[in-house]
Amino acid sequence: MEHILYEDTHILALHKPAGIAVQTKRFSEQDLISILKNYRILQKEVPYISVINRLDQPVEGLVLFAKTKDAAANLSMQLKKNQIEKYYRAVVYQPKSKRLSVGESQTLTDYLIKDGRTNVSRVANEKDKEAKKAVLQYTVQKANAEFAELCIRLDTGRHHQIRVQMSNADMPLAGDCKYGTKKSDVSSINSKNIALCSSKLIFLHPKNHKKIKLETQPENPIFQLMYE
Repeated sequence: MEHILYEDTHILALHKPAGIAVQTKRFSEQDLISILKNYRILQKEVPYISVINRLDQPVEGLVLFAKTKDAAANLSMQLKKNQIEKYYRAVVYQPKSKRLSVGESQTLTDYLIKDGRTNVSRVANEKDKEAKKAVLQYTVQKANAEFAELCIRLDTGRHHQIRVQMSNADMPLAGDCKYGTKKSDVSSINSKNIALCSSKLIFLHPKNHKKIKLETQPENPIFQLMYE
């Protein structure tokens, strides 16, 4: 199957293209869960599949799945205990107040509230009972006059976390109209999707407990512009 980067009898990992949902309630829309179940049927396997890390529909990159209930329980526990290392690559707009420079690193800590009606999260006061702590670390990999490419380590897994925190820090992700990028700017960079890629996962195999490191490269063309 196309985009599969790793597979054995316990787990499967693939590069999710931007634009496809990991799981959806829309009957007319195909998602990764249904695709992988059909894939397993064609392989004459039990069509059990459980998603471990989810990505927003307009975000690309590594998604990890368990092929057995035992593997799902083990990996879910690793995720809950923050034992799965999650790294992303992102292209953001340069902040207006202070330009980012290569090698610069920072930790962002915010408290987020999700609005289930609008499917939007926002930064809130940490004393708000509904607010959940969100932490990420970023390092600037490349920078030019308009954009910067970041390597982001996600320490928590909140709804739309990277998108909300970067926008709140005056560094909205390129292509992210929901959290700060103007539609006119999106057309100018010729990108229909968010410049965000789940690029690396590090975890322990649920059966033999060996460390596994999976990596992938973003397909969004804006990342290539950072090399020009």
